[in-house]
Amino acid sequence: MAAAEGLSHRLADEADIPALSAVMDAAIAELQKGFLDADQITSSRMIMGLDRQLVADRTYFVVESGGRVAGCGGWSRRATLYGGDHTPGRDAALLDPAVEAARVRAMYTHPDFARRGVGRLILQLCEEAARAEGFRRLELMATLSGRALYSQCGYVDIETIADDRGGAAVPLVRMGKAIG
Repeated sequence: MAAAEGLSHRLADEADIPALSAVMDAAIAELQKGFLDADQITSSRMIMGLDRQLVADRTYFVVESGGRVAGCGGWSRRATLYGGDHTPGRDAALLDPAVEAARVRAMYTHPDFARRGVGRLILQLCEEAARAEGFRRLELMATLSGRALYSQCGYVDIETIADDRGGAAVPLVRMGKAIG
């Protein structure tokens, strides 16, 4: 598969975690502005972030441009829909591809690379990999800042929630797409 111009991709490994965490911090701090207030952005840090299980499962991608991490994201064959290592309520149970939807997880674009095809590339990689493992649907939990991208890529709203586990309630939209 050809990456968007100037972008390359590979699977993440443990050595990438510090750089991935820096991209996530920058994305949460900058790209949520205009959608969330300061308290909600702070609260977002509890319900968002890196899930090392995705790296261990070899389902997490790094997108690079010019030697820099432009973004990251992945998919999962596990039940947890969203959240990082530190988020309560995680469920590592394996999903049944015949009847359950794989998950798109932890997608972040560094603010310097926003609107350059990073998110679309990650979604394409996730869809292809999940389809190859027999999944026919994908689901994700969208932030308000990411919702437009997902809609443009064929994901439809399933439900809207407000997650207050980090303090201030953060609005999120569960979305899904058929891929099989």
